[in-house]
Amino acid sequence: MSDKSMSITKHLQELRRRILIVIIGFIIAFIIGFFLAKPAIVYLQHADIANGIDLNNFRITDPINIFMEMAFVIGIVMVSPLIMYQLWAFVSPGLYENERKVTLSYIPISILLFLGGVAFAYFILFPYVLHFMVHLSQSLGIHNVIGINEYFRFLLQITLPFGIIFELPIVVMFLTKLGLITPQFLSKIRKYAYFVLLIIAGIITPPDVMSQIIVMIPLVFLYELSLIISKRTYKKKVLREQQYLLQEEEEVE
Repeated sequence: MSDKSMSITKHLQELRRRILIVIIGFIIAFIIGFFLAKPAIVYLQHADIANGIDLNNFRITDPINIFMEMAFVIGIVMVSPLIMYQLWAFVSPGLYENERKVTLSYIPISILLFLGGVAFAYFILFPYVLHFMVHLSQSLGIHNVIGINEYFRFLLQITLPFGIIFELPIVVMFLTKLGLITPQFLSKIRKYAYFVLLIIAGIITPPDVMSQIIVMIPLVFLYELSLIISKRTYKKKVLREQQYLLQEEEEVE
């Protein structure tokens, strides 16, 4: 077997090992989610945001569906740091020593960004969208009978995507360090990116202009922030590579 084949085999074995660690970690987190799902569901039902809204059970299986979905989401959120660490550990051998330390710090930052995105969606966007839909129904003379299954799915549909979207700056920084994207590329596709963000805003929110504006503003801000971060990261990366080449030339001489 050639050295290249052995290298690929070792990489595949390492990838399989890390995927197995993630799976085991998720199973443990999912079990923990079983104990946290009930208090989370009770809290979300009686939070100020849901004040005045009666939640109903339309199917016998609705409670177990909500319970399992909440346990699954809690498990995913809890295992996400482990997923990011295993990803970092897999790619870190190809990074410089100082880059390893810097990229390792991305993990707590990305967790904070995710929580920030969820908080923004839950405390700002979700109440507005929820009350907009309720008032729209009332203005049309429609009596609101909200199912608990639909309520929680709608809640997760709005909050979780925002948690992921808010990690855009750290993802861009990471990909820029790996050389997979450049600030020039991000600048070139800016108008297309805005169009995609507009589509995302339209999917997440109901079809009213105000909701889409509320969503679009932070999305545009995140993209521009990601571009600034990418420029700084790329400049440092180029400078580091130039210094490394100069050191190699000096050693050869």
